[in-house]
Amino acid sequence: MLPVFVQVALAGGDRYLAASWSSVRALVTETVRMAADEYRVLALVQRDVSWLNPAHEDNYYIATAILPWEGEVEPTQVILRRATLARPFDYQPPFYYAFNQMHFKGDALGASEWLRSAASKLADPDERLTLENFAARWLDKTQDLELAARIVDAMAAQAKRKDFAAYLRQRSQRLRDLAALRRAAATYHERYQRPLQSLDDLVRSGLIAQIPADPFGSGFALDQTGLPVLAGGVAGGGK
Repeated sequence: MLPVFVQVALAGGDRYLAASWSSVRALVTETVRMAADEYRVLALVQRDVSWLNPAHEDNYYIATAILPWEGEVEPTQVILRRATLARPFDYQPPFYYAFNQMHFKGDALGASEWLRSAASKLADPDERLTLENFAARWLDKTQDLELAARIVDAMAAQAKRKDFAAYLRQRSQRLRDLAALRRAAATYHERYQRPLQSLDDLVRSGLIAQIPADPFGSGFALDQTGLPVLAGGVAGGGK
């Protein structure tokens, strides 16, 4: 792989032409039989393209389709960040960035922020609402539930549709209820030197007056470690 200044020189000083040449090489590369080190080279080539021409649509699209699935998440995110800045009209780079943050890195807070950015670029109000809804739902996966609740409250304050604003306020209260359950569970563990076995134990011990109602009907449960969670997110069943 040639240094970027050499690529530009070979293209007669035209960085955009150099970017196009490198992008074409990435496009025609046969990836079926590629080894891990070859994917790393491909990632470097496409990252160079994003420096030469960050707005190159084929480059960010090809990178998204191939690289993160082969372990090259960080170069993909660099390419998508550059494309987001260079293409402020395009919702796809921040959308793909959000997906990668959630799916590959487990960063629900960052993913939600990028998905909200993608939503803001959509002209269709229904499509924008769909992405904003996913951005709010992803915040259920964050560890800092109080921060997540504040973010959802801010989304509700900015929402143009009253029904969506009301829905978001329900989601933020649900996050605060979950945070309160986790605080009570931590107190229970400290007091009795054992993990929580049932949410009802919090009521029986006087740590909470009652188990909060879930406005969406799923309710709250415990994971295998005794941590209160949203019932829909429990793996292997809850209590």
